[in-house]
Amino acid sequence: LPAAGRGKAPPGLQRGQDGPRATGAARRRKRAPEPSRNKATVKGRVVKSAIEEYHKKKAVNHLRANLQYMLKGRFVANKAITEQVLAQNRGRKSKDQPPKKVAKKKPEGTVFTEEDFRKFEREYFGRP
Repeated sequence: LPAAGRGKAPPGLQRGQDGPRATGAARRRKRAPEPSRNKATVKGRVVKSAIEEYHKKKAVNHLRANLQYMLKGRFVANKAITEQVLAQNRGRKSKDQPPKKVAKKKPEGTVFTEEDFRKFEREYFGRP
């Protein structure tokens, strides 16, 4: 009796060691690996074009925009107001004070004309 349950079964039913189900499971395990996503990458990462990356990182020349900005603001502040603002930002110590501006002496012009000198010469030295 023990040999009747196991051993000689009809050849159509004798597929794997543990019956027909085990054969299907083995076939499922051996199936060719599908092209799956790489598990090492960050989720949701998009592959970017190298050209786009180059253009994004390329240095941008801001000269034209900066010139437009500088030329647009032609407002020149009042001299007295700028001096007042600078004085407020200055310290009170003597080293922080600007050097005193020495007024340049202008060469004094004479009040007398050439005619006055000739007249004086005639009167003083007695020459005609």
